[in-house]
Amino acid sequence: MKLNLALKILAIATVSLTVASCSKSNNYKDSSRGTGWKIDGKDGGFKANTDYTEQATGPGLVFVEGGTFTMGKVQDDVMHDWNNSPNQQHVQSFYMDETEVTNVMYLEYLDWLKKVFPPSDESYRNIYAGALPDTLVWRNRLGFNETMTENYLRHPAYANYPVVGVNWLQAVEFSNWRSNRVNELILEEQGFTARGARNDVDAGSTFDTETYLNAPTLAYGGADSLARGGRASDSRMKRNDSTNIFVQRKDGILLPKYRLPTEAEWEYAALGLSELRSYNVYRGRKKYPWNGSYTRSASRRTRGDHLANFKQADGDYGGIAGWSDDNADITAEVQTYEPNDFGLYDMAGNVSEWVADVYRPIVDDEFNDFNYYRGNVYTKNSIDEEGKVRVVTIDSIVYDTLANGKIVARDLPGEILQVPVDEDETYLRTQFSTSDNRNFRDGDRRSTRYFESFDDTEDPADSKPMYDAPRHSVIADSTGLNRQFDESNSRTTLINDEVRVYKGGSWRDRAYWLDPAQRRFLPQGMATDDIGFRCAMSRVGSKSKTSKRAR
Repeated sequence: MKLNLALKILAIATVSLTVASCSKSNNYKDSSRGTGWKIDGKDGGFKANTDYTEQATGPGLVFVEGGTFTMGKVQDDVMHDWNNSPNQQHVQSFYMDETEVTNVMYLEYLDWLKKVFPPSDESYRNIYAGALPDTLVWRNRLGFNETMTENYLRHPAYANYPVVGVNWLQAVEFSNWRSNRVNELILEEQGFTARGARNDVDAGSTFDTETYLNAPTLAYGGADSLARGGRASDSRMKRNDSTNIFVQRKDGILLPKYRLPTEAEWEYAALGLSELRSYNVYRGRKKYPWNGSYTRSASRRTRGDHLANFKQADGDYGGIAGWSDDNADITAEVQTYEPNDFGLYDMAGNVSEWVADVYRPIVDDEFNDFNYYRGNVYTKNSIDEEGKVRVVTIDSIVYDTLANGKIVARDLPGEILQVPVDEDETYLRTQFSTSDNRNFRDGDRRSTRYFESFDDTEDPADSKPMYDAPRHSVIADSTGLNRQFDESNSRTTLINDEVRVYKGGSWRDRAYWLDPAQRRFLPQGMATDDIGFRCAMSRVGSKSKTSKRAR
Protein backbone atom coordinates (compact mmCIF):
# COMPACT_ATOMS: atom_id res chain seq x y z
CA MET A 1 0.00 0.00 0.00
CA LYS A 2 2.78 2.40 0.98
CA LEU A 3 4.66 1.45 -2.18
CA ASN A 4 1.66 2.26 -4.37
CA LEU A 5 1.20 5.60 -2.59
CA ALA A 6 4.86 6.43 -3.08
CA LEU A 7 4.63 5.57 -6.76
CA LYS A 8 1.54 7.76 -7.17
CA ILE A 9 3.27 10.70 -5.46
CA LEU A 10 6.34 10.22 -7.64
CA ALA A 11 4.19 10.10 -10.78
CA ILE A 12 2.30 13.25 -9.78
CA ALA A 13 5.57 15.07 -9.02
CA THR A 14 7.02 14.00 -12.35
CA VAL A 15 3.97 15.18 -14.26
CA SER A 16 3.97 18.47 -12.33
CA LEU A 17 7.64 19.09 -13.11
CA THR A 18 7.04 18.21 -16.75
CA VAL A 19 4.09 20.57 -17.00
CA ALA A 20 6.01 23.33 -15.23
CA SER A 21 9.00 22.76 -17.47
CA CYS A 22 6.86 22.76 -20.59
CA SER A 23 5.06 25.87 -19.40
CA LYS A 24 8.36 27.64 -18.81
CA SER A 25 9.73 26.43 -22.14
CA ASN A 26 6.61 27.45 -24.01
CA ASN A 27 6.65 30.89 -22.46
CA TYR A 28 10.16 31.42 -23.80
CA LYS A 29 10.17 29.38 -26.98
CA ASP A 30 6.78 30.17 -28.48
CA SER A 31 5.54 33.46 -27.16
CA SER A 32 6.79 36.84 -25.99
CA ARG A 33 7.15 37.56 -22.29
CA GLY A 34 6.30 41.17 -23.10
CA THR A 35 3.11 40.81 -25.14
CA GLY A 36 2.19 37.15 -25.12
CA TRP A 37 2.22 37.17 -28.92
CA LYS A 38 3.76 34.29 -30.83
CA ILE A 39 7.38 34.89 -31.88
CA ASP A 40 7.70 31.97 -34.28
CA GLY A 41 7.41 34.11 -37.41
CA LYS A 42 4.30 32.32 -38.69
CA ASP A 43 1.54 34.25 -40.45
CA GLY A 44 3.90 37.18 -40.93
CA GLY A 45 4.41 37.70 -37.21
CA PHE A 46 7.57 38.62 -35.35
CA LYS A 47 10.38 36.07 -35.55
CA ALA A 48 13.07 35.63 -32.89
CA ASN A 49 15.80 33.02 -32.67
CA THR A 50 14.97 31.24 -29.43
CA ASP A 51 17.25 28.26 -30.10
CA TYR A 52 20.47 30.27 -30.05
CA THR A 53 23.07 28.73 -27.75
CA GLU A 54 26.34 30.63 -28.04
CA GLN A 55 28.69 32.16 -30.58
CA ALA A 56 30.51 29.67 -32.77
CA THR A 57 34.30 29.81 -32.76
CA GLY A 58 35.56 31.13 -36.09
CA PRO A 59 38.27 29.37 -38.13
CA GLY A 60 41.71 29.63 -36.56
CA LEU A 61 40.49 31.21 -33.31
CA VAL A 62 40.64 30.19 -29.64
CA PHE A 63 38.46 31.54 -26.86
CA VAL A 64 39.98 33.93 -24.31
CA GLU A 65 37.83 34.44 -21.23
CA GLY A 66 38.00 38.05 -20.10
CA GLY A 67 38.83 39.45 -16.70
CA THR A 68 40.85 42.03 -14.81
CA PHE A 69 44.61 42.36 -14.97
CA THR A 70 47.47 44.78 -14.44
CA MET A 71 48.31 46.27 -17.81
CA GLY A 72 51.82 47.67 -18.04
CA LYS A 73 55.25 46.76 -16.79
CA VAL A 74 55.33 45.22 -13.33
CA GLN A 75 59.09 44.56 -13.38
CA ASP A 76 61.87 47.15 -13.09
CA ASP A 77 61.79 49.65 -15.95
CA VAL A 78 65.54 49.50 -16.59
CA MET A 79 65.24 51.51 -19.82
CA HIS A 80 63.24 54.23 -18.06
CA ASP A 81 60.83 54.50 -20.99
CA TRP A 82 57.94 55.42 -18.70
CA ASN A 83 55.47 54.47 -21.42
CA ASN A 84 53.99 51.39 -19.79
CA SER A 85 53.14 52.38 -16.24
CA PRO A 86 51.03 49.74 -14.46
CA ASN A 87 47.28 50.32 -14.49
CA GLN A 88 44.32 48.11 -13.72
CA GLN A 89 42.14 47.18 -16.69
CA HIS A 90 39.18 44.95 -17.44
CA VAL A 91 38.94 43.11 -20.76
CA GLN A 92 35.79 41.46 -22.08
CA SER A 93 35.93 37.90 -23.37
CA PHE A 94 37.04 37.61 -26.98
CA TYR A 95 38.62 35.26 -29.51
CA MET A 96 42.16 35.41 -30.87
CA ASP A 97 44.09 33.62 -33.58
CA GLU A 98 45.86 30.55 -32.24
CA THR A 99 48.94 31.51 -34.24
CA GLU A 100 50.21 34.50 -36.14
CA VAL A 101 48.84 34.91 -39.66
CA THR A 102 51.08 32.77 -41.84
CA ASN A 103 52.44 33.19 -45.35
CA VAL A 104 50.03 30.62 -46.77
CA MET A 105 47.06 32.37 -45.13
CA TYR A 106 48.13 35.67 -46.65
CA LEU A 107 48.78 34.05 -50.05
CA GLU A 108 45.16 32.87 -50.08
CA TYR A 109 44.16 36.52 -49.70
CA LEU A 110 46.46 37.60 -52.53
CA ASP A 111 45.17 34.81 -54.76
CA TRP A 112 41.57 35.94 -54.22
CA LEU A 113 42.45 39.55 -54.99
CA LYS A 114 44.30 38.53 -58.14
CA LYS A 115 41.30 36.56 -59.42
CA VAL A 116 38.64 39.14 -58.60
CA PHE A 117 40.69 42.27 -59.32
CA PRO A 118 43.20 41.16 -61.97
CA PRO A 119 46.27 43.42 -61.82
CA SER A 120 46.54 43.17 -65.62
CA ASP A 121 43.57 45.54 -65.68
CA GLU A 122 44.79 49.10 -65.13
CA SER A 123 41.66 49.87 -63.08
CA TYR A 124 42.59 47.29 -60.42
CA ARG A 125 46.39 47.27 -60.52
CA ASN A 126 46.78 49.22 -57.29
CA ILE A 127 44.46 46.87 -55.38
CA TYR A 128 46.72 43.86 -55.74
CA ALA A 129 49.94 45.87 -55.58
CA GLY A 130 48.76 47.64 -52.42
CA ALA A 131 48.15 44.33 -50.66
CA LEU A 132 51.53 42.78 -51.48
CA PRO A 133 53.90 42.45 -48.51
CA ASP A 134 57.15 44.38 -48.84
CA THR A 135 59.68 41.60 -49.40
CA LEU A 136 62.53 44.13 -49.52
CA VAL A 137 62.33 44.48 -45.73
CA TRP A 138 64.80 41.57 -45.57
CA ARG A 139 67.59 43.52 -47.24
CA ASN A 140 70.50 44.75 -45.15
CA ARG A 141 73.24 46.97 -46.56
CA LEU A 142 75.89 44.82 -44.89
CA GLY A 143 74.11 41.47 -44.95
CA PHE A 144 73.36 38.80 -47.56
CA ASN A 145 69.61 38.19 -47.16
CA GLU A 146 68.50 37.83 -50.79
CA THR A 147 67.35 34.26 -50.10
CA MET A 148 64.60 35.58 -47.81
CA THR A 149 63.83 38.47 -50.15
CA GLU A 150 63.14 36.06 -53.01
CA ASN A 151 61.66 33.06 -51.16
CA TYR A 152 60.23 33.89 -47.75
CA LEU A 153 56.71 34.87 -48.84
CA ARG A 154 55.97 32.30 -51.54
CA HIS A 155 58.24 29.27 -51.14
CA PRO A 156 56.41 26.28 -49.56
CA ALA A 157 59.29 25.82 -47.12
CA TYR A 158 58.07 29.02 -45.41
CA ALA A 159 54.32 28.37 -45.84
CA ASN A 160 53.61 28.08 -42.11
CA TYR A 161 55.96 30.83 -41.04
CA PRO A 162 54.46 34.16 -39.93
CA VAL A 163 53.98 36.68 -42.70
CA VAL A 164 56.14 39.82 -42.38
CA GLY A 165 56.60 42.95 -44.45
CA VAL A 166 52.94 43.79 -43.85
CA ASN A 167 52.07 47.26 -42.63
CA TRP A 168 49.21 48.04 -40.24
CA LEU A 169 46.81 49.10 -42.99
CA GLN A 170 47.39 45.88 -44.91
CA ALA A 171 46.73 43.86 -41.75
CA VAL A 172 43.41 45.68 -41.29
CA GLU A 173 42.36 45.03 -44.90
CA PHE A 174 43.27 41.35 -44.57
CA SER A 175 41.06 41.13 -41.47
CA ASN A 176 38.14 42.70 -43.35
CA TRP A 177 38.60 40.30 -46.27
CA ARG A 178 38.75 37.33 -43.89
CA SER A 179 35.49 38.37 -42.20
CA ASN A 180 33.67 38.41 -45.51
CA ARG A 181 35.04 35.09 -46.74
CA VAL A 182 34.17 33.29 -43.48
CA ASN A 183 30.60 34.62 -43.41
CA GLU A 184 30.18 33.97 -47.12
CA LEU A 185 31.00 30.31 -46.54
CA ILE A 186 28.59 30.12 -43.59
CA LEU A 187 25.72 31.43 -45.73
CA GLU A 188 26.49 28.98 -48.51
CA GLU A 189 26.82 25.96 -46.21
CA GLN A 190 23.53 26.77 -44.49
CA GLY A 191 21.75 27.12 -47.80
CA PHE A 192 21.00 30.84 -47.95
CA THR A 193 23.20 31.76 -50.90
CA ALA A 194 23.64 29.79 -54.09
CA ARG A 195 26.10 26.91 -53.96
CA GLY A 196 29.38 28.02 -55.45
CA ALA A 197 28.42 31.69 -55.19
CA ARG A 198 31.73 32.55 -53.51
CA ASN A 199 33.64 31.17 -56.49
CA ASP A 200 31.47 32.79 -59.15
CA VAL A 201 32.24 36.46 -58.55
CA ASP A 202 34.09 39.27 -60.27
CA ALA A 203 34.98 42.84 -59.34
CA GLY A 204 31.37 43.95 -59.64
CA SER A 205 29.75 41.13 -57.68
CA THR A 206 31.78 40.61 -54.51
CA PHE A 207 30.21 39.75 -51.15
CA ASP A 208 30.41 42.03 -48.13
CA THR A 209 28.89 41.09 -44.78
CA GLU A 210 27.65 44.55 -43.81
CA THR A 211 26.13 45.10 -47.26
CA TYR A 212 24.32 41.77 -46.98
CA LEU A 213 22.95 42.65 -43.54
CA ASN A 214 21.98 46.25 -44.32
CA ALA A 215 20.94 46.00 -47.98
CA PRO A 216 20.78 42.31 -48.97
CA THR A 217 19.40 43.03 -52.44
CA LEU A 218 22.66 44.85 -53.21
CA ALA A 219 24.88 41.94 -52.14
CA TYR A 220 26.84 40.22 -54.90
CA GLY A 221 26.40 43.36 -56.98
CA GLY A 222 22.63 42.92 -56.93
CA ALA A 223 22.74 39.36 -58.31
CA ASP A 224 19.53 37.98 -56.81
CA SER A 225 20.25 34.44 -57.98
CA LEU A 226 23.40 34.39 -55.85
CA ALA A 227 22.21 36.27 -52.76
CA ARG A 228 19.13 34.07 -52.21
CA GLY A 229 19.69 31.08 -54.43
CA GLY A 230 20.10 28.48 -51.68
CA ARG A 231 17.79 25.74 -50.45
CA ALA A 232 17.06 27.51 -47.15
CA SER A 233 15.91 30.66 -48.95
CA ASP A 234 13.76 28.57 -51.32
CA SER A 235 12.19 26.80 -48.36
CA ARG A 236 11.28 30.11 -46.72
CA MET A 237 9.77 31.36 -49.95
CA LYS A 238 7.61 28.25 -50.25
CA ARG A 239 6.33 28.89 -46.72
CA ASN A 240 5.44 32.45 -47.74
CA ASP A 241 8.03 33.65 -45.25
CA SER A 242 9.19 36.42 -47.56
CA THR A 243 10.33 38.66 -44.67
CA ASN A 244 13.07 36.19 -43.71
CA ILE A 245 14.53 35.19 -47.06
CA PHE A 246 17.84 36.76 -46.12
CA VAL A 247 19.80 36.11 -42.95
CA GLN A 248 19.59 38.98 -40.48
CA ARG A 249 21.77 39.92 -37.56
CA LYS A 250 19.05 38.71 -35.16
CA ASP A 251 19.38 35.17 -36.54
CA GLY A 252 22.82 34.85 -34.91
CA ILE A 253 24.19 32.92 -37.86
CA LEU A 254 26.91 35.28 -39.06
CA LEU A 255 30.05 35.91 -37.02
CA PRO A 256 31.32 39.30 -35.85
CA LYS A 257 34.23 40.85 -37.72
CA TYR A 258 37.78 39.63 -37.66
CA ARG A 259 39.95 42.57 -36.59
CA LEU A 260 43.25 43.44 -34.99
CA PRO A 261 43.24 42.97 -31.21
CA THR A 262 43.42 46.03 -29.01
CA GLU A 263 46.59 46.55 -27.02
CA ALA A 264 44.79 45.63 -23.79
CA GLU A 265 43.40 42.43 -25.34
CA TRP A 266 46.76 41.41 -26.76
CA GLU A 267 48.62 41.97 -23.51
CA TYR A 268 45.96 40.19 -21.48
CA ALA A 269 45.96 37.22 -23.86
CA ALA A 270 49.77 37.07 -23.94
CA LEU A 271 50.05 36.90 -20.16
CA GLY A 272 47.81 33.81 -20.03
CA LEU A 273 46.73 34.49 -16.46
CA SER A 274 45.43 31.01 -15.71
CA GLU A 275 45.37 31.69 -11.96
CA LEU A 276 42.56 34.20 -12.52
CA ARG A 277 40.52 31.46 -14.16
CA SER A 278 40.91 29.12 -11.19
CA TYR A 279 40.47 31.07 -7.99
CA ASN A 280 40.05 34.68 -9.13
CA VAL A 281 43.36 35.41 -7.48
CA TYR A 282 44.98 38.66 -8.56
CA ARG A 283 48.77 38.73 -8.51
CA GLY A 284 49.99 40.96 -11.31
CA ARG A 285 53.65 39.95 -11.26
CA LYS A 286 53.93 37.79 -14.37
CA LYS A 287 56.91 38.51 -16.62
CA TYR A 288 56.44 36.21 -19.63
CA PRO A 289 53.59 34.34 -21.34
CA TRP A 290 54.82 31.26 -19.48
CA ASN A 291 55.28 30.78 -15.74
CA GLY A 292 58.59 31.66 -14.16
CA SER A 293 61.26 34.29 -14.66
CA TYR A 294 63.45 32.50 -17.19
CA THR A 295 63.42 31.89 -20.93
CA ARG A 296 64.24 28.18 -20.67
CA SER A 297 61.97 25.33 -19.66
CA ALA A 298 62.15 24.01 -16.09
CA SER A 299 60.04 20.89 -16.66
CA ARG A 300 61.86 17.57 -16.38
CA ARG A 301 61.03 16.41 -19.91
CA THR A 302 62.16 19.58 -21.70
CA ARG A 303 64.52 21.10 -19.15
CA GLY A 304 66.80 23.72 -20.65
CA ASP A 305 64.89 24.08 -23.91
CA HIS A 306 64.11 27.57 -25.17
CA LEU A 307 60.52 28.71 -24.70
CA ALA A 308 60.59 31.29 -27.49
CA ASN A 309 62.51 32.41 -30.56
CA PHE A 310 64.58 35.53 -29.83
CA LYS A 311 68.10 36.92 -30.10
CA GLN A 312 70.40 35.44 -27.49
CA ALA A 313 73.39 37.77 -27.79
CA ASP A 314 75.45 39.72 -30.31
CA GLY A 315 75.74 37.57 -33.40
CA ASP A 316 73.77 34.75 -31.76
CA TYR A 317 70.26 34.34 -33.18
CA GLY A 318 69.94 30.60 -32.66
CA GLY A 319 71.04 29.90 -29.14
CA ILE A 320 73.80 27.49 -28.10
CA ALA A 321 74.45 24.89 -30.78
CA GLY A 322 73.04 21.43 -30.21
CA TRP A 323 70.04 20.29 -28.23
CA SER A 324 69.69 23.65 -26.48
CA ASP A 325 69.41 25.67 -29.71
CA ASP A 326 66.10 27.54 -30.16
CA ASN A 327 65.85 25.96 -33.64
CA ALA A 328 65.50 29.26 -35.51
CA ASP A 329 67.71 32.09 -36.68
CA ILE A 330 65.03 34.22 -38.35
CA THR A 331 61.35 33.44 -37.80
CA ALA A 332 60.26 29.95 -36.81
CA GLU A 333 57.37 27.86 -38.03
CA VAL A 334 54.25 28.60 -36.00
CA GLN A 335 53.51 26.19 -33.13
CA THR A 336 57.19 25.35 -32.75
CA TYR A 337 57.08 26.27 -29.06
CA GLU A 338 54.54 25.44 -26.37
CA PRO A 339 51.40 27.63 -26.17
CA ASN A 340 50.52 29.72 -23.14
CA ASP A 341 47.66 28.84 -20.82
CA PHE A 342 45.07 30.27 -23.22
CA GLY A 343 46.36 28.00 -25.99
CA LEU A 344 48.02 30.84 -27.93
CA TYR A 345 51.36 30.26 -29.65
CA ASP A 346 54.28 32.67 -30.00
CA MET A 347 52.91 35.48 -27.84
CA ALA A 348 56.60 36.17 -27.15
CA GLY A 349 59.31 35.87 -29.76
CA ASN A 350 59.10 34.87 -33.43
CA VAL A 351 57.61 38.17 -34.69
CA SER A 352 56.28 41.24 -32.95
CA GLU A 353 52.62 41.91 -33.75
CA TRP A 354 50.52 44.88 -34.78
CA VAL A 355 47.65 45.84 -32.49
CA ALA A 356 44.81 48.23 -33.22
CA ASP A 357 45.80 51.12 -30.95
CA VAL A 358 47.25 54.48 -31.84
CA TYR A 359 50.39 55.00 -29.74
CA ARG A 360 50.54 57.43 -26.86
CA PRO A 361 53.14 57.31 -24.06
CA ILE A 362 50.45 57.05 -21.38
CA VAL A 363 47.46 54.71 -21.16
CA ASP A 364 44.73 56.98 -19.81
CA ASP A 365 43.19 54.65 -17.24
CA GLU A 366 41.80 57.64 -15.32
CA PHE A 367 39.29 58.16 -18.11
CA ASN A 368 38.54 54.53 -18.92
CA ASP A 369 39.49 51.15 -17.47
CA PHE A 370 37.04 48.94 -19.41
CA ASN A 371 38.00 47.55 -22.85
CA TYR A 372 40.62 50.27 -23.19
CA TYR A 373 41.35 51.32 -26.77
CA ARG A 374 42.79 54.48 -28.32
CA GLY A 375 41.95 54.79 -31.98
CA ASN A 376 38.19 55.21 -32.33
CA VAL A 377 37.12 56.94 -35.55
CA TYR A 378 33.34 56.69 -35.66
CA THR A 379 31.68 56.44 -39.06
CA LYS A 380 28.22 55.73 -40.44
CA ASN A 381 26.77 54.37 -43.65
CA SER A 382 26.52 56.90 -46.46
CA ILE A 383 22.90 57.38 -47.56
CA ASP A 384 21.85 58.64 -50.99
CA GLU A 385 18.94 60.94 -51.90
CA GLU A 386 16.53 58.00 -52.02
CA GLY A 387 17.39 56.92 -48.50
CA LYS A 388 19.41 53.88 -49.61
CA VAL A 389 22.95 53.02 -48.58
CA ARG A 390 25.69 53.88 -51.04
CA VAL A 391 27.67 50.83 -52.07
CA VAL A 392 31.15 51.24 -53.52
CA THR A 393 31.22 50.39 -57.23
CA ILE A 394 33.99 49.64 -59.68
CA ASP A 395 34.13 53.32 -60.56
CA SER A 396 34.24 54.58 -56.95
CA ILE A 397 37.01 52.51 -55.33
CA VAL A 398 38.63 54.52 -52.55
CA TYR A 399 42.44 54.55 -52.44
CA ASP A 400 44.79 55.96 -49.85
CA THR A 401 48.27 57.21 -50.78
CA LEU A 402 50.69 56.68 -47.91
CA ALA A 403 53.58 58.97 -47.01
CA ASN A 404 56.03 56.54 -48.62
CA GLY A 405 54.12 56.68 -51.90
CA LYS A 406 52.51 53.25 -51.59
CA ILE A 407 48.88 53.19 -52.76
CA VAL A 408 46.43 50.95 -50.88
CA ALA A 409 42.74 50.35 -51.45
CA ARG A 410 40.61 51.26 -48.43
CA ASP A 411 37.10 50.63 -49.81
CA LEU A 412 36.49 47.91 -52.39
CA PRO A 413 33.46 47.29 -54.63
CA GLY A 414 30.55 45.77 -52.75
CA GLU A 415 31.32 47.53 -49.45
CA ILE A 416 29.11 50.23 -47.97
CA LEU A 417 30.70 53.65 -48.26
CA GLN A 418 31.49 55.08 -44.83
CA VAL A 419 31.41 58.76 -43.86
CA PRO A 420 32.31 60.47 -40.54
CA VAL A 421 29.53 60.87 -37.99
CA ASP A 422 28.19 64.41 -37.76
CA GLU A 423 26.16 66.55 -35.37
CA ASP A 424 23.11 64.33 -35.83
CA GLU A 425 24.95 61.62 -33.86
CA THR A 426 27.03 63.78 -31.51
CA TYR A 427 24.58 66.48 -30.40
CA LEU A 428 24.09 66.50 -26.60
CA ARG A 429 25.94 63.22 -26.19
CA THR A 430 28.19 62.71 -23.21
CA GLN A 431 30.18 59.72 -24.55
CA PHE A 432 31.64 61.35 -27.68
CA SER A 433 31.47 64.67 -29.46
CA THR A 434 33.52 64.12 -32.63
CA SER A 435 34.09 61.46 -35.24
CA ASP A 436 37.86 61.19 -34.78
CA ASN A 437 38.91 60.42 -31.19
CA ARG A 438 42.46 59.23 -31.74
CA ASN A 439 44.02 62.21 -29.93
CA PHE A 440 41.36 62.61 -27.23
CA ARG A 441 42.91 63.97 -23.99
CA ASP A 442 46.40 63.45 -25.42
CA GLY A 443 47.11 65.46 -28.54
CA ASP A 444 43.95 67.49 -29.07
CA ARG A 445 43.85 71.23 -28.43
CA ARG A 446 42.31 70.82 -25.00
CA SER A 447 45.26 68.73 -23.86
CA THR A 448 48.05 70.75 -25.45
CA ARG A 449 50.69 72.46 -23.35
CA TYR A 450 50.32 75.66 -25.37
CA PHE A 451 47.81 77.90 -23.60
CA GLU A 452 46.92 79.85 -26.75
CA SER A 453 45.47 76.67 -28.26
CA PHE A 454 42.83 76.18 -25.58
CA ASP A 455 40.26 78.21 -27.52
CA ASP A 456 38.13 75.88 -29.66
CA THR A 457 37.08 78.80 -31.85
CA GLU A 458 40.65 79.31 -32.99
CA ASP A 459 41.69 78.23 -36.47
CA PRO A 460 43.42 74.82 -36.07
CA ALA A 461 46.04 75.87 -38.61
CA ASP A 462 47.20 78.62 -36.25
CA SER A 463 47.50 76.39 -33.19
CA LYS A 464 50.62 74.51 -32.16
CA PRO A 465 50.20 70.73 -32.06
CA MET A 466 51.04 68.86 -28.90
CA TYR A 467 52.87 66.21 -30.95
CA ASP A 468 54.84 68.03 -33.64
CA ALA A 469 55.80 65.05 -35.79
CA PRO A 470 57.28 65.18 -39.32
CA ARG A 471 54.72 65.67 -42.08
CA HIS A 472 55.82 63.78 -45.15
CA SER A 473 53.47 64.05 -48.11
CA VAL A 474 52.87 62.64 -51.55
CA ILE A 475 51.23 64.79 -54.22
CA ALA A 476 49.97 63.32 -57.48
CA ASP A 477 50.69 65.50 -60.51
CA SER A 478 51.08 65.11 -64.25
CA THR A 479 54.51 63.51 -63.80
CA GLY A 480 53.27 60.92 -61.32
CA LEU A 481 53.84 60.85 -57.57
CA ASN A 482 55.79 63.78 -56.17
CA ARG A 483 57.15 62.68 -52.79
CA GLN A 484 57.88 65.53 -50.40
CA PHE A 485 60.11 64.68 -47.44
CA ASP A 486 59.72 66.84 -44.33
CA GLU A 487 63.15 68.41 -43.79
CA SER A 488 62.16 70.67 -40.93
CA ASN A 489 64.55 70.84 -37.98
CA SER A 490 61.84 71.96 -35.57
CA ARG A 491 60.06 68.62 -35.18
CA THR A 492 59.98 67.40 -31.59
CA THR A 493 58.55 63.87 -31.81
CA LEU A 494 57.72 60.94 -34.06
CA ILE A 495 54.28 60.52 -32.50
CA ASN A 496 51.13 61.43 -34.40
CA ASP A 497 47.68 59.98 -35.00
CA GLU A 498 48.97 57.49 -37.56
CA VAL A 499 51.57 55.61 -35.55
CA ARG A 500 50.41 52.27 -34.19
CA VAL A 501 51.48 50.10 -31.30
CA TYR A 502 53.19 46.78 -31.87
CA LYS A 503 53.72 44.26 -29.09
CA GLY A 504 55.86 41.27 -28.21
CA GLY A 505 59.51 40.54 -28.83
CA SER A 506 60.68 39.12 -32.14
CA TRP A 507 63.50 37.01 -33.52
CA ARG A 508 65.56 40.23 -33.71
CA ASP A 509 64.98 41.21 -30.04
CA ARG A 510 66.69 40.35 -26.77
CA ALA A 511 64.73 38.72 -23.98
CA TYR A 512 63.96 42.14 -22.46
CA TRP A 513 61.30 42.68 -25.14
CA LEU A 514 59.54 39.34 -24.52
CA ASP A 515 57.62 40.89 -21.61
CA PRO A 516 54.01 41.32 -22.89
CA ALA A 517 53.91 44.76 -21.23
CA GLN A 518 56.58 46.17 -23.55
CA ARG A 519 55.23 48.51 -26.19
CA ARG A 520 56.76 50.18 -29.23
CA PHE A 521 55.35 52.08 -32.18
CA LEU A 522 55.79 52.48 -35.92
CA PRO A 523 53.97 54.52 -38.60
CA GLN A 524 50.98 52.54 -39.83
CA GLY A 525 52.21 52.61 -43.44
CA MET A 526 55.63 51.09 -42.70
CA ALA A 527 56.64 47.43 -42.50
CA THR A 528 59.63 45.47 -41.21
CA ASP A 529 61.00 41.92 -41.33
CA ASP A 530 60.12 41.27 -37.69
CA ILE A 531 56.53 42.53 -37.37
CA GLY A 532 53.54 40.34 -38.24
CA PHE A 533 50.02 40.16 -36.86
CA ARG A 534 47.17 37.97 -35.73
CA CYS A 535 43.43 38.59 -35.76
CA ALA A 536 40.88 38.78 -32.97
CA MET A 537 37.09 38.66 -32.79
CA SER A 538 34.73 40.05 -30.17
CA ARG A 539 32.64 37.65 -28.09
CA VAL A 540 28.90 38.37 -28.06
CA GLY A 541 26.71 37.11 -25.26
CA SER A 542 27.97 35.21 -22.24
CA LYS A 543 31.40 35.90 -20.82
CA SER A 544 32.25 32.24 -20.26
CA LYS A 545 31.77 29.02 -22.17
CA THR A 546 31.30 27.01 -19.00
CA SER A 547 28.87 27.49 -16.14
CA LYS A 548 30.40 28.72 -12.90
CA ARG A 549 30.02 26.61 -9.77
CA ALA A 550 31.06 27.26 -6.22
CA ARG A 551 34.17 25.31 -5.26
